[in-house]
Order: sequence, then structure tokens, then C-alpha cells
Amino acid sequence: MVAALAGVSRSTVSRVVNASPRVTPGAISAVTAAIETLGYVPNQAARSLASRKTYTIAVIIPENTAKFFSDPYFASVIHGVATHLGNTEYTLTLLIASEAHPEKTRRYLQGGSVDGALILSHHADDSSYLQLSSTLPVVFGGRPMSNTRPADAGPVPRNHIVDVDNVAASTTATRYLLEHGRRRIATIAGPQNMAAGFDRLVGWRAAIAETAQNPDLVAFGDFTPPGGESAMRELLARGESFDGIFIASSQMAFGALRVLREHGISVPGDVAITTVDNDYFAQNSTPPLTCIEQPVAELGVEIAQTLVRLINGESVAELSVMPTRLIERESV
Repeated sequence: MVAALAGVSRSTVSRVVNASPRVTPGAISAVTAAIETLGYVPNQAARSLASRKTYTIAVIIPENTAKFFSDPYFASVIHGVATHLGNTEYTLTLLIASEAHPEKTRRYLQGGSVDGALILSHHADDSSYLQLSSTLPVVFGGRPMSNTRPADAGPVPRNHIVDVDNVAASTTATRYLLEHGRRRIATIAGPQNMAAGFDRLVGWRAAIAETAQNPDLVAFGDFTPPGGESAMRELLARGESFDGIFIASSQMAFGALRVLREHGISVPGDVAITTVDNDYFAQNSTPPLTCIEQPVAELGVEIAQTLVRLINGESVAELSVMPTRLIERESV
């Protein structure tokens, strides 16, 4: 009916509906007018059968539900993803892939339900996600990390990554403390089974290697406020003095500040603090935190754009590194 009313062939209608560039402006106008007159809605199932596409993209978060909903990082990245996909024909499916059912998630991804996947917050024990790109277009938001792949798993397929330079970010944040006169700088590092946690510790070590200070002023947290509290209590219990601390996430810094207040330690008077993430926790702590800002929403846009290009068969760089910047506040 659309073809008859528009005075064009059915193949022309199909090309207009599927946004093919091989259609004249006049045909587009005629078909668009006919669609509006008839109230025509394209049959997505038929389109999928014809194109062998689902027009669906999955975002995989290998975290527990509580961590996902409490971390503003995920909301900002997904906002960026949704912003980009809103200008395409793709819809977004969110999968919070708990540790209890990882195989269920992988079966879903490899069963033809989606055209591609974006994977955030990758852990070393999520190694099988590294193999997905052999059967499905995949982009990692953040460098994937694995130390548990079986020896007989074969070579890791090429993976596409959008990330920030976490080593440079933590080096910059630690050097900022040195430049402001701090001489014994501790760190609260993130989980070492995640690239962000591992790389930020490497950056701190690189910065303090330029000094004569103790390289063992390290405690570990889990990127949450309670994790920051626990790590700060551990550092204070050791009895070693420090006048600066780089904390690998603003959430951990938020928790660490609570412990410092309990012990009557002033910030920045007694201890200066720098961290990563310019989010609610950095902006609303007491005092507000000097931090390295990641372009989180823009990272979401970039990973979505990269994945759509991969799905369309375009050539894209295997690694895209987003810029960061230092935000100076009252914690130093």
C-alpha cells in the first residue's frame, strides 16, 4: 500500500525505511508522506529476518546489582551510550551479569539475540568475555584484564577498547601532591583484578619512585566508600606517618575522609588528598576533592559509536584513549 500510494516500487520503499543512501530525495519525500498518511509502522521482526540483524546492542556490567546502582560511573557511561544510540536504529539492552550466572549471559550474547556488546567494569576472572569478539562485535569500556585464561583456550581474539590512561592519571595526581610540598605520600589502591585499580597503583609507584619515600604505604579497597574507610583504618593502624594520599577513586576517598575526621586529622592541613572521578563524591565531600576528571559520558558515546561502526563492517582503531584533566579543589 505504501508503494502504491507513493508511486514507487516496493524495493524503493524498503530502501527508504532502511535508510539506504541509494534513494533519490524525491522518492524519500513520496515514501515518507505515504507512510504518514497510512500510519505505517515497519515490521521489526521482518526487517531482522531480511537483514539478519536484531538492531539490539547489549551493555554488560559484570558487577552485583548493589554496586551497579550505587556507582555514578555506570549511570554516566550508559547515558553516553544511550545518547549516541538514540540517533541510530539500535535499541539498548542492559545486562547486569552477576558472578552467579556468567554462562547464562554468554549464552544469550552468542545466541543471536544482539548485534554487538559493550562490556564495562571488566575483572580478571571474567576472562571468557575476552573470547566473545571471535563470534560477536565487542567493545570494552576500559582495558580488559585476565590472569585466569585456561592454557588450552587458544589465542585471545582482537578486542576493541575505549579507555583513559589510568597510569598517567594517577601519576599526575600524585605528582600534584609532591608539587604542593607533600613528602610522604600513601595510596589507597583499587582492586588489583581490574585494570583501573592495577594501573592507578602503577602510576602512584612511578611518581613516588622519583622520591626517597617508602613504596609500601599502600592499602587496598574496592572502589566503594566502605572500602575506602577500611583501607584508611588499616593505613592509620600501621603508625607510619604520611602527609599526602592518592586515593584511586572518589568513592573510596569519600569514605577515607570520614575516618580521618574521626581521628582528628585535618584535610588538607595534616593530610592532602587527590583522587580520580569528578562525580558527586568528589564535589560534595568535606572538603571537596582535587581529582582527575574522566570524560565518562563522552566515553559512553565513543564506545557506542565504535561498536556501531564494527557492526557495520567499518575499520576502527583497536584502542581509543580519552583525555583526562586535573580539577583543583580544597583537599590539597
